[in-house]
Amino acid sequence: MHALYIESARRVTLTEVDSPRPQTGHVLIDVDYVGICGSDLHYFYDGVNGAFVVREPLIPGHELSGRVAQDPAGNLEPGQPVTVHPARFGPEQPKYPEHPHLWPGGSYLGSASTWPHTQGAAVGQLLVEARMVVPLPEALPVRRAVLAEPLAVAMHGAAKAGDLRGKDVLVSGAGPIGLLALVAARAGGAVAVDVSDVLDGPLARAQALGADSVINVAQTQLPVNDYDVILECSGAPGAISAVLTAVRPAGAVVQIGMAPNEVKPINLAPYIAKEVRLLGSFRFKDEIAEAVGILAADANIEGIITHEFGLEAAEEAFSAAKDAQSSGKVVLRL
Repeated sequence: MHALYIESARRVTLTEVDSPRPQTGHVLIDVDYVGICGSDLHYFYDGVNGAFVVREPLIPGHELSGRVAQDPAGNLEPGQPVTVHPARFGPEQPKYPEHPHLWPGGSYLGSASTWPHTQGAAVGQLLVEARMVVPLPEALPVRRAVLAEPLAVAMHGAAKAGDLRGKDVLVSGAGPIGLLALVAARAGGAVAVDVSDVLDGPLARAQALGADSVINVAQTQLPVNDYDVILECSGAPGAISAVLTAVRPAGAVVQIGMAPNEVKPINLAPYIAKEVRLLGSFRFKDEIAEAVGILAADANIEGIITHEFGLEAAEEAFSAAKDAQSSGKVVLRL
């Protein structure tokens, strides 16, 4: 079988590797699809994602779907469609036991945050702990299921704002996570969901997905004091300043998009004067099972996937994923 390795910035290799041996308590998966995430783009183009440097060849990919190849315990049938929760949580922290995704010492598929690196899913077969495997319902095609992990991320962020029923929501940034935040806000009961971006391409995809209105903030400023909840998915400092102005007094802003790990100017005056709740959101806890249900119920969500490439065309796939105007979610097909 083949594995895709990021060797260093802008250098990938497709390498023949041995299939892993099934172990007790693990499940061997035939990988069908792997989504390209922003962190994968950073690893490919920069050789680094935040503070995490590629120090050895890294197999990317933490968004995946596939089929069971072998389950030594016999709980899952060969060929059964599945997705995977990509996190292995660290030791429980008594001060915040309800937040396992924040416990230090854990790992995430396709990440250089650990040494040795935690290899990812861009490989023919993947061996994971049985508890990480999420079976798919019959109504959910394997291709659409590759969106389960990023939808879980968006759902975790939306839940940070509290009960969205009856709320006016803005999603800032219409990349793949922003589009899935639109889905999450709708699922949470928001009465209206607007979407903003600086590019028309992502906004057109948001409209197709059912946004109530779209705002090109390169041409039009956001309304002031207008939204109950804003899900900020771009991570751009200018966008963060803008949404702090657009949220209503005592409203909530959830920062889902990753911001650069450096000092950046942000206008905090509206945040202070309006007593805004500004909340961080990182990865997710256990929302992936609910995400699978949402994906199974709505075939339109699959439209977020705009490009599909074979593993041998990985460099072309990374290039497509970097083009925010033209692409939504880009996936690798194995």
